[in-house]
Amino acid sequence: MSLNGTSEPVSGLTEKLRKRGAKTVALQFPEGLKRKAAGIAAALREEGFDVIVSGDPCYGACDLSLGLLEYADVLVHFGHAPVDDRPDVICEPYTVGFDIAVLGKAVPLLEGAKTGLVTTVQHAHLVPVMEAFLKAHGIAVRVAGGSGRTPLPGQVLGCSFEAAKIPGTEIILFVGTGHFHPIGIALATGKRVIALDPLAGTVEEVSGGALLRRRFAAIEKAREATTVGIIVSSKSGQNRIGLARRLAGLRGNAVLVMMCEVSPGELLNLGFGAYVNTACPRLAYDDQVRFPVPVLSPPEYEILCGARSWDEYTIDEIP
Repeated sequence: MSLNGTSEPVSGLTEKLRKRGAKTVALQFPEGLKRKAAGIAAALREEGFDVIVSGDPCYGACDLSLGLLEYADVLVHFGHAPVDDRPDVICEPYTVGFDIAVLGKAVPLLEGAKTGLVTTVQHAHLVPVMEAFLKAHGIAVRVAGGSGRTPLPGQVLGCSFEAAKIPGTEIILFVGTGHFHPIGIALATGKRVIALDPLAGTVEEVSGGALLRRRFAAIEKAREATTVGIIVSSKSGQNRIGLARRLAGLRGNAVLVMMCEVSPGELLNLGFGAYVNTACPRLAYDDQVRFPVPVLSPPEYEILCGARSWDEYTIDEIP
């Protein structure tokens, strides 16, 4: 199935649904694809399916609207690769192509270095072509196979940089948009990271220095807190209750707080002096400026409690 263009072909999805004997179908879209919902729902209704669309926020395959399965036979999640293998969930990709020749802009920065290639799910279908292009231009490139939360070769997530941890590589080439992923890769691997935005046609070397300075300030501010809330997500792919309980045991003033949506308003209403986020790792890094008090990652809380040194700093990932 393709989500590109004005029409919404559903033949491949229809076949998958009929193989599962589905009659009522629930559809879930991440924020950037929600405007596709009406067209896809209409096309599926024409094929004879009853359709329910999730209107809740969605941030990835870790955030499935499994509650809709009380009313539907199958949940179709668009835009992400699967995190868990469930017979009642179908993950439909959203692919974004680009001119492979844009990789030529990164070649001068990679020459002579053993290079790991990673990207996001939208571009993962182009990994074999990207790998071939780089090798044709003399770059010694390697791609990690898919596993666990990142089932596609070379795929990274905001909560998992495992595909970038390729032994023997000196540089990681990240192909995608935004700065969070390449910064996370730099912190997770300790290697040089070259970020190529294939849509804007820009290339730059990225480090985690600025983020580390901000995170050090957040840790120091959190030392003033007399109460700490350990955030536990109720979402299926983000729940790390075991980790939360272990962290709560590091200090006597910590309390577990179960939440579905982590918002500045809710944290303000709860009134803790600081929080530790065991939900989506990006919350602490991306949204700190929006939160009323410091929100630490699990490794940062370990630093605050003396269970980890600053030299052992690492970015939070969900295994």
